[in-house]
Parts: sequence; C-alpha cells; structure tokens
Amino acid sequence: MNAPTLFVLAVFLLAGLTKGIIGMGLPTIAMGLLVLVMPPVEAATILIVPSLVTNVWQLLAGPDVRDLLRRLWTMMAAVVVGTLIGIRLLVGDDSGVAGGALGLALAAYGLLGLFGRTFRVRERHEIWASPVVGFVTGIITGATGVFVIPAVPYLQSLGLAKDHLIQALGLSFTVSTLALAAALYRHGGVETSFATMSILALLASLVGMYAGQLVRDRLEPGAFRKVFFAGLLLLGLYSFYAALA
Repeated sequence: MNAPTLFVLAVFLLAGLTKGIIGMGLPTIAMGLLVLVMPPVEAATILIVPSLVTNVWQLLAGPDVRDLLRRLWTMMAAVVVGTLIGIRLLVGDDSGVAGGALGLALAAYGLLGLFGRTFRVRERHEIWASPVVGFVTGIITGATGVFVIPAVPYLQSLGLAKDHLIQALGLSFTVSTLALAAALYRHGGVETSFATMSILALLASLVGMYAGQLVRDRLEPGAFRKVFFAGLLLLGLYSFYAALA
C-alpha cells in the first residue's frame, strides 16, 4: 500500500475507535484529518460508505425508528434540502473557503462539547425548531461534509432516553450521509476511482469500532470525550488557519 492509502486507513481506524468508545465522532474526525492531505470534496466522497454503514447500524440497533421518524421527519426533510443547496460550496471551491468553513465547524463543535451548556427545547417548539435546525445542518453538511452542527446539540436538547438519543443521532447522520452522497453525485463530485478507498475505509472503521467497544469499559468515557472535543477544537483552528494561509 502507498502512503496516502495507509494514512486514510489510519484515519478511519482512529475514527472508528472513537465511535466505538463514545458512540460518535467518525465522520467528524475523518473529515477533519483527511482534508489535511486532500481537497474536502475528495474526503467527503471517501467518507460516504463508512459513514452510511456505521450509522445505519446505529439506527437499526435502536428501539423503534418509526416513532423517531414521526417526530423528526421535518428535520430530516430540511437536512436534505439544505445539503442540496450547500453542496455548491464544497464541489465548486478552489479558494479554500470550504476548508476554512470546515475548520470553523470543527472548532465550534469542539467548543460546544467542552464548554457548551445543556439546554432543553420544549416539545411545542419542535414544530418550527426541527426544520430550522435541519436546514442549517444541511447547509453545513453540504458545505463542509460535517453534519453534527447544530443537529447533535439540538437532538440532545429534546429529552430523549439514552437509547432513543443514540438512535436519533443514527437517523440524523444516515439521512445526512445519503443527502451528501446524492448532492455530490448530482454535481459530479462522486468519482468511481474512490470506491475502493471508501470500502477499505469502511473495513478500517469497523475494526476500529470493534476495538473501541472492547476497551470502552476500561476507559473513563467522560475523560475521553474531553480529549476528543479538545482535539477537534485544535484541529478545527489549524484547518481554518491552513485554509487562510
């Protein structure tokens, strides 16, 4: 294997390990590290298969997806619309704007994870909050390939039980991945030459997730989460600086 392939495998092994330990972080880490060596649109293309398979797995492992779909369908629909609009920045960027936007998204997620206070959205407000959050998440997904802001803090604010929250995150990430894949294909961003790399990345992700699940009980998840978010903050700031340089 050549050096770029080994780097991609190492990135997805680390991303899968993180997801196995704390239940999230695979696409965020993968995008953040891959853009250090390749354009964001190429990184997003490689991300599609590992992200889709691991998040469908997370979605189907939950209690009842039908209840979540009834509650969150407007958010999911808005994610698709926003992604189809935001993708123009990712596939048409030659100035580093997409890389800078990705850096800001990573830094913002890191800050929220480290210092953000929890809040609660009352159920009566979901009728307007869900599509707004979904649309903004879609715009950021299309522009950067990262689909955690503001979807993750919003879903955490709904007061869902732990299993339902994990499943809701899986639903949001699955829809975001499918929307990103469709948007990339529509704008010619998907190249078949990346198919083999994406499948290898999936295998590395699954190995990492399995290892993460094995060591999860031996680690302190809270401490690991702090390291995870601090690393995202630093990676985001570096990516933003590199895009401006």
